[in-house]
Amino acid sequence: MADYKEMYETMVRASEKALNIIIDAQRKCEEMYLAAEEEENN
Repeated sequence: MADYKEMYETMVRASEKALNIIIDAQRKCEEMYLAAEEEENN
């Protein structure tokens, strides 16, 4: 019989990793944007 709990947990862990990658990328882009704004103002 298929272990649905393990399949679900595997999917949730992978989804969490993917979301963390996206969040990290968004933060990096925000930092880049703010740094560029500061350079323009100096």
